[in-house]
Formats: sequence, C-alpha cells, structure tokens
Amino acid sequence: MNIATWLEKTAKSSGDRPAILLGERILATYDAFLGRASALAVELCADGIAPGDRVALVAKNCPDYLVAMFGVWIAGGVIVPVNAKLHPKEAGWIIGDSEAKLVFADDAMTGDLSTHFCGPIRTIGDSLLETPVLGDCIPAHSCRADENAWLFYTSGTTGRPKGVQITHGMLTAMSLAYLNDVDDIAPDMAAYYAAPMSHGAGLYAPVHVLRGARHIVPAAAHFDPQDLLDLSGRCGPTSMFLAPTMVKRLTETAKAAGRRGEGIGTIVYGGGPMYRADIEEAVDWFGPRFVQIFGQGECPMAITALSRAEVADRTHPHWRERLAGVGRAQCAVEVAIGDADGAPLPLGSQGEIMVRGLPVMPGYWRNPEANAKTLKSGWLMTGDVGYLDADGYLTLQDRSKDVIISGGTNIYPREVEEVLLTHPCIREVSVVGRPSAEWGEDIVAFVVLSPGATLDRESLDAHCVNEIARFKRPKDYIVIETLPKNNYGKVLKTELRQKVQTPG
Repeated sequence: MNIATWLEKTAKSSGDRPAILLGERILATYDAFLGRASALAVELCADGIAPGDRVALVAKNCPDYLVAMFGVWIAGGVIVPVNAKLHPKEAGWIIGDSEAKLVFADDAMTGDLSTHFCGPIRTIGDSLLETPVLGDCIPAHSCRADENAWLFYTSGTTGRPKGVQITHGMLTAMSLAYLNDVDDIAPDMAAYYAAPMSHGAGLYAPVHVLRGARHIVPAAAHFDPQDLLDLSGRCGPTSMFLAPTMVKRLTETAKAAGRRGEGIGTIVYGGGPMYRADIEEAVDWFGPRFVQIFGQGECPMAITALSRAEVADRTHPHWRERLAGVGRAQCAVEVAIGDADGAPLPLGSQGEIMVRGLPVMPGYWRNPEANAKTLKSGWLMTGDVGYLDADGYLTLQDRSKDVIISGGTNIYPREVEEVLLTHPCIREVSVVGRPSAEWGEDIVAFVVLSPGATLDRESLDAHCVNEIARFKRPKDYIVIETLPKNNYGKVLKTELRQKVQTPG
C-alpha cells in the first residue's frame, strides 16, 4: 500500500478541513493539499521520474516539504530527506549515493549544491502550494508494502552515512503503533513541526494526515519555545516531537513566563538521553503531556514507548527507574537482549538491544557488509547496550557505537576525527561526548599535537567548518601527550569520557 493513499482518503472524507498552516495562516485545506501534491506528481512523471526513483529534499522545515513528500510518493518515487544543516559536500555525497534524479532545496542551499550535483535542482518554499491545480487528481501509484518510500541516511562508525531503506509497510506499521502506544490523534489536533521534517518529525506526518489533523509549520527558522507556547495557546491542541534539549528549553521559557503550556496536547520526546531531573521538572510544570519513545532509523520511532501516564506517575514503587528507562516494546515489535551473535540472553542480563518486527528495515541501501553486521538471525542489532526487567521495561546503559547526541542530532566521532587528522598540527585525535546541560552532549576532541606544533583553535575550527557541518565542530580541544590505548592499539574512549564527566 502506498502511504500517500492516506492523503487521498482524508481529502475525500474531510477535504474542507484545514491541512497546512504557516504559523496561524491557513495555506491549504486537505482538498488543496491533495491537489497540489497530485499536480507535482504529474510534473515529476512528465520529467522522467519513474516509480522507485529517488528524489532528495535538502531543506529546512517549510510548508512545501509536505507537498513534496506526498507528491513524490503519489508518483511512486522514494524521498531522500537530507539534514539541511549538513555541509554541501556531505549533502552531495548522500545525493550521489542514493542516485537521486532530482533535488528539492531551499534558496540557501541551491547554489552550494549545484557544485556537488549536476542534475536538476528545484527551489522549495511556498511555490508548490501556490501552483494552480489543473484537472483531476491522479491516483497514487500502486506500491507493495516492501517497496521503498524513504531513504534515511544515518552516519556510521566508518564515517560514511548509510541509507536505511524505509518501506511503505514500515511507515504504516510505525504509524499504527503510534496510535496504539504513543497517542491517539483527534481531528482537531495540530502537528507542530518544531524538530526537522527530515528526521522524526517528518516520520510522524503520515499518521497525522490519516487522522485529518492540521500541520503547523512555524514561521521561525529555528526552534522558538515562545512561538510554540503562543501558537499552541491560540491554535491548540498541538502535538509534536521534541529532542530532550528542546524540552528543557521549553520548560525554562515557560517557567520564566509563568506559562503552563495551554494548548499543548502531547510532547513526544526521544532522539537522545533525557536527564531524569529534566523530565521530572517538565512534568511538574506542564502536567501529564509527555510520552517517551525509543527508536532509530533502522526501526523508526517504533522500538519502545513510555506512556504519558507512566512518565507522570509518582506512585509506583519503581517510578524513578522507569522514568530513567525508555519504556516497553511497542505493539509492532519484539525487543530482546542478546550477545554479539544475536543469541537472546536470559531476562535481566546486560547485552545488546535487539528488535524485530514490521517496522524494522529490510536492510541498508546497497550495503551488504553493513547488513551482515546489523541484521543477525532475524534481529536488528541496535548497537545500544541495556537490559529488560521482569515487567518488560527497557533501560539503556550505553551506546556501543560511540554516537554523540547533541541537540537531538546524532554525531559520529569518526567523521570529526577523520577531518581533524587532515590538519597539519594534529598527530592523533579521539572525539567523545561531554555532558551538557544545554545540548545533552558537547563534542570534545582530545588531540595529540604533531612534533613542534602548537594548538591553534581558530585554525582547527575553520578547518572543520570547511569540511563538515558546523554543528559537528568540537566545542573544546584538549591537548594530551598520548591517547590511552589497550594492548591492541585501540583507543580507550571510556577513560577519555571519564575525564569530561562534569556537564559543560
């Protein structure tokens, strides 16, 4: 089933309902949403986009993003959403690896991308919503559940991103699991897109389309807690996906203004470690509006959930332990703890978190080596370490892949290390995360200088900004005589993390 048929169903039953808004301004009803997405699909087919072809979206959140997503799906294509904060070189690599035939990009990216992509680039903003609709809507291309709908590029420890194949069936399963395990969506609700549509927030768009909810794209280019509070108060009830650091900023802003979150219906949080003190403070101030999810691109948003009742509960004897965990398996998956070979371990054992079920990817895009490491005996090996208790609650203990999560965005040390090692003053480097009250984690680089070299922070910063996204640049450089290593020469990052445990 093509996930775009949900837009067709909602337009037929509730076509005059407001669908896409920029702030408080209604830009399209569901009839107009379908009409413009269908018109785009006609254009794409005329331009040679065939079913299964990839179309990249390199843009910040904007109303056109939703039209582009569903227009590509109606045509039978596959969307490749790219983090708009990436360096053009990084975005260009993803576009090339996916073999995208067309790119939609915002004005700020089109010029830079043209040096890394020789195909057609279309500007995305409000132009798709302003295009006149001519003729009847075309039906969505018929797709099987196992056909790709989305390529989600997630970096790996090798430094090169891997394209997770997200199928129409996976999107269907995770969306229905949302309604069962996370939140019910009433037609009067509005999805507020505070987090990037290229990631978790966009993955939740189809289920809100299915229920005929409104889709509010903030006018502000960046996350603005005050705007969220104001718009929710006037246009609520709103639901949204927020990274833990965004929840913390929202709580601080609301408390300073004496606002209790009027109009906010549901805040789903995930994408990084949430400090227990922060979620306790948020619930104490806003009340039971929070639901935690645990997922990853390979099983998008759908591994476990901690319900709003469980997040807000202070009466259960184990409420603190549960609040520090990530909840229980969602309805479409099984979760187990296993060894390195994917063999399940006894209850209570610490090991690698494994998951299998309908939302789990069939594999990475054209990457059999990565598939062999990640998919074992029918299980997805998440790379995260944890344990399950007797009631099925999952606790994360460590991230075995060394990912740094800053502001809800995954940053892989190897990417940063490889760039720093090309600077003449660096002999060796190891990058770790340092706890940060503001961002969750800051990037810290331990550097061994080349003989005779001195630390030049400005030069290192400029070098990083020239090669990778600005948000991946280290916040701090710590000069060290030698990196701690084991007998096999592997850097002992645990020792380095211990050196930077005080939150910055």
